[in-house]
Amino acid sequence: MSLFPDESGVTWSDNAVLMQPLIPAHPSRLVARTLVAMSTWALVATAGAQPDDGLRRCRSLADAAARLACYDALADATAAARAGGAAGAATVAAATAAASPTVHAGQFGLEQRTDELAYIESSIAGRFEGWGARSMFRLANGQIWQIADDSEAFAMVDNPRVRIRRGALSSYYLEVEGVRRAPRVRRVH
Repeated sequence: MSLFPDESGVTWSDNAVLMQPLIPAHPSRLVARTLVAMSTWALVATAGAQPDDGLRRCRSLADAAARLACYDALADATAAARAGGAAGAATVAAATAAASPTVHAGQFGLEQRTDELAYIESSIAGRFEGWGARSMFRLANGQIWQIADDSEAFAMVDNPRVRIRRGALSSYYLEVEGVRRAPRVRRVH
């Protein structure tokens, strides 16, 4: 195989079926395109994940004025990210990180959200005969819940007390007095 450069500085191989350049004429263009692709990917990755964290943080604030200020700062940072590319994404990241609550390293994983109930208790008026997939229930407090899994159970209970408890990964479970199974449910209304 012999290599020979042409007048533009591109090195060619005479051994290839189709003569293809081995070294691009302008390596700086390849580097520039790679950097643009990598920064675009980083912008998409950081901008896509962090606004949700900021929204959750703002939503958790009890004081209405502080919550509004938090939402305004998040909106401004997001607008800057859209206008400023990678620099704007850094602004969103900095705004989100600066307002996030800090947790002592020794307590990481042990913190609990105090603004959420672990369960609610109510009852189902009348005769409860069990459930099937997608069955719906109206609780005495007016809430309507639906079975979210494919489980089925038969039970004959009059005016049972129920507890809907919070599970992992934003799931909820229905516990009915006198029934051993607890199906996964979701709130409809």
